[in-house]
Amino acid sequence: MKLSVILVNYNTCDMLRLALNSVVRAAQDINNEVFVVDNGSTDKSLAMLKDEFPEVSVITNTKNEGIAKAYNQALKLTTGEYVLMVNADTITGKKTIERSLEFMDIHTDAGGLGVRMITPEGRFLKESKHGFTKPWAIFFKLTGLARYFSKSRLTDVQRKDWVEEFQTSETDVLNGAFMLYRKEALNHAGLLDERFHIYGYDIDLSYRVRLTGFKNYYFPKTYIINFNTRGRAKFSFTYIREFYGAMIIFATKYLFKVPEIKMEGIPQLYPPSYEVE
Repeated sequence: MKLSVILVNYNTCDMLRLALNSVVRAAQDINNEVFVVDNGSTDKSLAMLKDEFPEVSVITNTKNEGIAKAYNQALKLTTGEYVLMVNADTITGKKTIERSLEFMDIHTDAGGLGVRMITPEGRFLKESKHGFTKPWAIFFKLTGLARYFSKSRLTDVQRKDWVEEFQTSETDVLNGAFMLYRKEALNHAGLLDERFHIYGYDIDLSYRVRLTGFKNYYFPKTYIINFNTRGRAKFSFTYIREFYGAMIIFATKYLFKVPEIKMEGIPQLYPPSYEVE
């Protein structure tokens, strides 16, 4: 199996239909398997999946288990050489998967890859290049964790050699909207940390993949359209609790930890929680 694709859904039936149609089309010439993990949706998502995508493997939860835990449920079942974790509010370009896999096959040092992201209106999303939004960048600067993300130029964003929109480059973090990982890299890094319920799981996993010795890349020669439905309710209590709670978890996990173990000679700040079989 060349590719395993995973989407997590929670009451996004219409968006999920668009996301799946685009993924199925983009991977039609690739030996693949597709998983959808449903986090207790109460809309018509499950009926839609059964009627319109009978070939998709569906994992059904009775409640919202969070994105990280849902991804882990499917990751344990994947058999692909590569694993693509893509948001249910994302439309994948027709050649996006094919071109991304070609890049990964050529660059054997690549553990993960993210692509150029645009809005439905065609506006470029800067978080394509460095994986995280401005609040995370401020958080890393204030806590001193920015030193772990040197390729994101957090302390000198005006550097002339920084990555442009269409410049392929190594990066620190893959944005959770589209994360293509080499299965071998995940075997070393372990599964997602389930304490990151909605936010921060992508930053944490990207960082741990880099700790294993693999590199993450920003690959802009293809694209996805991201609707960013999770970023709309930024003043709700749930958003504040989940978003800033993720920052606290990240700081506690790395800022106050002393390196304890090594894996194949590469220093690790945090041991893998699981191994992806």
